[in-house]
Amino acid sequence: MATIGSKWKPIIIYALGERTLRFGQILVRIEIISKKVLTDQLKELEQDGIIQRTAYKEIPPRVEYHLTPKGLDLLPILNLMTVWNTKHSEAK
Repeated sequence: MATIGSKWKPIIIYALGERTLRFGQILVRIEIISKKVLTDQLKELEQDGIIQRTAYKEIPPRVEYHLTPKGLDLLPILNLMTVWNTKHSEAK
């Protein structure tokens, strides 16, 4: 839980899923997160080995993010949490 225990990390992991996205694409998928918070959370996830950041030496610079095998292992857990939330949100 220490690795994904923040408000945003599970959302970022879920947004990435099995695809590779650029910073702006992640920002569009998670509309309510600020650029600073997203940047900080991506750095922490990279340090924890959950995501991989790939920077390309181009002009303009291009940076892409994708889940590592360790990060991909979290997807089934997050999917189960989503199912649980949907089930219990409708029960109100």
